[in-house]
Amino acid sequence: MEALQRARRITWITLIAGLVLLWAFLALGSVVLFGEGRFPWWRAVPAFAAAVGFTWLAWRAIDAVMAGRYPRREIVVSAVLAVIGTAAGGGDPFGWGFLIMVWVYTATLRVSKRTAILQSAGAFVVAVALGLLGVATDAGVNGADLKLPEAVVYFGVVYAVWCVTMPPSGRLWLWIWTLAEQAHRGREAHTRLALAEERLRFARDLHDLVGHQLSAIAVKTELAKRLSEADPAAARAELTEINTLTRRALRELREAVRGYRELDLTAELDSVKGVLEAAGVRCEVRLPYRELPAGLAPVFAYAVREAVTNVLKHSTATFCEITIRFTPEQAELSVRNNGVARRQAADPGSGLTGMAERLAAVGGAVRARPTEDGEFLLEAVVSLPVDG
Repeated sequence: MEALQRARRITWITLIAGLVLLWAFLALGSVVLFGEGRFPWWRAVPAFAAAVGFTWLAWRAIDAVMAGRYPRREIVVSAVLAVIGTAAGGGDPFGWGFLIMVWVYTATLRVSKRTAILQSAGAFVVAVALGLLGVATDAGVNGADLKLPEAVVYFGVVYAVWCVTMPPSGRLWLWIWTLAEQAHRGREAHTRLALAEERLRFARDLHDLVGHQLSAIAVKTELAKRLSEADPAAARAELTEINTLTRRALRELREAVRGYRELDLTAELDSVKGVLEAAGVRCEVRLPYRELPAGLAPVFAYAVREAVTNVLKHSTATFCEITIRFTPEQAELSVRNNGVARRQAADPGSGLTGMAERLAAVGGAVRARPTEDGEFLLEAVVSLPVDG
């Protein structure tokens, strides 16, 4: 989630950068026009008022685009303000004329390619016309005295470059953000699907294991009920068999649940690695070349599952390292991630408490803490009996 928020923040800042550049051009252009005495107050006041209103609407439009909708009202009103500001301030593409270019940069987000081309072409025509009007009224190009043919070439070339480059750049950044958002939703869907499949598999296995036994118990119970008065001896025999079936079903159910509870360490490592990578967390697993001593693999499998659950639920990690090593004296599991969260660091939670109880049953202990280099480390250590 943190990576998605970072991608959204970068995209938003990139789209807003057009407004920052706009005000830099307006400040520079206005200083030059004031210095040359070509920007009287009756033009400056409406120009700046239009620029302020345009900035507010463009800001709202970008927020709406990031939220997934097209802000039609803001786009229409900001187009009017852009034309007013450009006409009042002059049509210099590096001054007040840049209002129209920022408008086309914002308006072409979340529209079809055909619509974006039409908007860019319309903005080009209006910008060139207002620029030529500014030249005709001696209010257009800052610091330049252009004749009409020169002005046509100047405005045509510069505004053509703006209209060709600005809309695709904004659309590219929005496309990248959309891909990041879709990838995040895909990872969440993959995780939910994996959980649903596991539940279905567990339910199917339980049905296959004890369904037949429970059906037989139901049939024999009904038979014993009918025989209880007519043939008590036969009824007692059926009840004895029901008791046998019940104990067998209970034993098979316990064995089935124990099979799920006593996890296979290799399978669990493969599973958590797949889940982590599906969630966008790079995972590295380091294992010893020998198998763990008997009885430790299920305990460490529990610890791995709980540690990875904490990584997914309580951290903003992008990397997780799972290491298992052992010596003749002790076996150690460590799970390290680089996404320390406040809750993860402060609250051990019931999962870690249960893990500590299981490790204590085999003579081990668990430690979970943030490290000095900004990572979170979970360590499970079990002392091994020394062969005498």
